[in-house]
Amino acid sequence: MTAPASPPSVAALRKRIKACRICVEQPLKTPLPHEPRPIFHISQTARVAICSQAPGTLAHASGKPFYDPSGIRLRAWLEMDEATFYDQSKVAIVPMGFCFPGQDAKGGDLPPRRECAPRWREAALSVLQELEVVLLVGSYAQRWHLGASAKPTLTETVRNWRQYAFANQGPRMFATPHPSWRNNAWLKANPWFERELLPELRSAVDMALTHTEN
Repeated sequence: MTAPASPPSVAALRKRIKACRICVEQPLKTPLPHEPRPIFHISQTARVAICSQAPGTLAHASGKPFYDPSGIRLRAWLEMDEATFYDQSKVAIVPMGFCFPGQDAKGGDLPPRRECAPRWREAALSVLQELEVVLLVGSYAQRWHLGASAKPTLTETVRNWRQYAFANQGPRMFATPHPSWRNNAWLKANPWFERELLPELRSAVDMALTHTEN
């Protein structure tokens, strides 16, 4: 009797994702307008996962996720230093689209490529066996992870963060807006986010990362 095939190693999966060209060679619509550069962090030991939208222009240029002002704000939200943030043994970064999708006519980032999540997301998330906290950054990640329990708008989903953060099973999920400067008005209009959600998020992340050190 033939033994079942073992799942690919994390290193093998990373290599396969890094080599992906599906959005250029098998696009659902218009091909990606530049060479693919998948940007993500995965490991079997990560306790925190950041599930966001897609890399931006600066991340695409550098190859580092959130290597821009949005990343500075996100790390401030988490009260996390840069070294910890980029330590993929502790923090996984799994966007809905692994490659920078390009920009629209107004200079805003396009939505994540629709080819990416169906092809790679389940495999990437299956590696993350030790997760305790998951950040759902933006509506694309929130709809994918929360499914029918996501609210009609991002504001409603984030406002109901306790529903997801205190669920009885699985890692704690925190829905947040994107840390982009484009959301400055949203943050000003919703002060409860920084007053109520962020302290609970920081505490959960601190507990998860302290767990990795014990």
